[in-house]
Amino acid sequence: MPIYEYKCSECGYEFEEIQKFSDPPITVCPKCGGKVYKKISAPAFKFKGSGWYVTDYSKKNYKEASEKKEDKKEVTKKESKKKSEGTGAVSSANT
Repeated sequence: MPIYEYKCSECGYEFEEIQKFSDPPITVCPKCGGKVYKKISAPAFKFKGSGWYVTDYSKKNYKEASEKKEDKKEVTKKESKKKSEGTGAVSSANT
């Protein structure tokens, strides 16, 4: 369930409330009884279960993936250089 942040427009009291999506928004301040409005804030979520970070984002795995990516770039550069050298030659036998 999402956590919503509210702020009272009269006394400035800020509070959080865990609510279902289907629940109506809170309209009354629990401190002074004034009108409250829902604040816009960044969502907070938590990755649950095994495998997060250790298998997906560890420095070791990131480094290995980065090295593989660099190797692919070098191979691609070499292949494109060979292709450009081969297509630029003009045969003098046909002229």
